[in-house]
Amino acid sequence: MTETIPILVVEDDPAINRLLCETLTGAGYSPDSAFSGSEAILALDARLWKCVILDLMLPGKSGAEVLAAIRRSAHVPVIVLSAKTDKESKIELLKGGADDYITKPFDVDELLARVEAQLRRLTAYTDGEARRVLIYSDIQMDPEIREVTVGGAPVHLTVREYEILELFLRHPRKVYSRSNIYESVWGEEFIGDEKTVNVHVGNLRAKLNRLSPHKHIKAVWGVGFRLAE
Repeated sequence: MTETIPILVVEDDPAINRLLCETLTGAGYSPDSAFSGSEAILALDARLWKCVILDLMLPGKSGAEVLAAIRRSAHVPVIVLSAKTDKESKIELLKGGADDYITKPFDVDELLARVEAQLRRLTAYTDGEARRVLIYSDIQMDPEIREVTVGGAPVHLTVREYEILELFLRHPRKVYSRSNIYESVWGEEFIGDEKTVNVHVGNLRAKLNRLSPHKHIKAVWGVGFRLAE
């Protein structure tokens, strides 16, 4: 492999989690572990994952809740693990946003083949679109590989921060209200919680400011935010 591909493994059984991570590492991937639904949801903002392997029976939030959270924030392929073998369960999960389904007990070679298949589809999808690098001042974003640089230096953004910045870069003259940002990025109806948007925009602005002499994100009093001229 020419690059290390990050994969999130969400499985509460330590032995199975370790087996999955060792198998993925041996195949050249870069896996990380979550052992509960709540931990998995926190991990979604920590890194830009290329694939998620998700067990259904989890402590805290369920696998179905984690799947719903993933689909609100990312287009990453999700392979579900479950002991359920009935057709109705599989259909329900696929309709809920899962990309593939494998039953326990599973063969690790089959799992690797399914991971590779999902990554091929992801690559084919991005390669099939016209590649367009978004540039504004000294910010450069490549949506195909989800990479952002400021003044030529790479900047690590959470999923939410990345989506907010992409929103601004695609419409650099537009002023976005907090409700605009929340509904576009979180995919949910805004219910007046301005703090969530303010925190994420503030974190994004701080990361950009550390690498640039320009103040890129401007607060528009009484309205929201926009890119500075």
